[in-house]
Amino acid sequence: MSPTWTRFNIVSVTLGFAFLYLPIVLLVIFSFNASKLVTVWGGFSTRWYVSLFQNQGLMDAAWVTIRVGLISATVATVLGTLGALALVRYTRFRGRVLFSGMIFAPLVMPDVITGLSLLLLFVAIDLDRGFATVTLAHITFTMCFVAVVVQSRLLTFDRSLEEAAMDLGAPPVRTFFQITLPVIAPAIISGWMLAFTLSLDDLVVASFTSGPGATTLPMKIYSQVRLGVTPEINAACTILIGLVTAGVIIASIVNKRREVQRLRDEQAAQRG
Repeated sequence: MSPTWTRFNIVSVTLGFAFLYLPIVLLVIFSFNASKLVTVWGGFSTRWYVSLFQNQGLMDAAWVTIRVGLISATVATVLGTLGALALVRYTRFRGRVLFSGMIFAPLVMPDVITGLSLLLLFVAIDLDRGFATVTLAHITFTMCFVAVVVQSRLLTFDRSLEEAAMDLGAPPVRTFFQITLPVIAPAIISGWMLAFTLSLDDLVVASFTSGPGATTLPMKIYSQVRLGVTPEINAACTILIGLVTAGVIIASIVNKRREVQRLRDEQAAQRG
């Protein structure tokens, strides 16, 4: 039975979406405000985007954020995928429970605890805080999200495809790269996008583990917001929203095309 859309349901959904997305819409609109007052509309203008790209402090922070996000998301995707493979393919080995708990602990650990514990670790090993420590911290707390996404795909993976490839003489490494990896690629891409987005968004962990010359964009924005919101910050946040939205759309299109191609291959195999 199809759900009945009563007036109460329509109002509830409308208010819910308005609560979630209206602030974002207002932020985007006021990023094109000609007035210096962020709450007073003074006409359409792109002056604050020009001013943003001329603000060296914000641009340096944005470049640090992008570099940290790209490196940490890539490394976290590799480690998270390997961790998911170990948990799904090897169900019995000594220390499996401890291994699983260590991978998924950051999912439930408060950011403050994660940031503080990583700070104490870096101090204990005498590692100067900076770009490297922020990157390591982001790898630590994003890897678990990749592992969850990839593990959910591996649990529904048809292993008969691998067995058929190995029966035809393909070694395990070749089977993984030619059979397993293309099938789970949408989950890996989704995990990378999630890790990259979490890295872009992080403030708490980066605040504990950053040092001179490693100020990320969320840290820079937070420090300026404490003194008052400026139209430049609206412009910077709008660009971040655009990047994340574009990434989600691209990942969705890629996953959809891969799913369509997979269905076509299955239908061709059935007809053959």
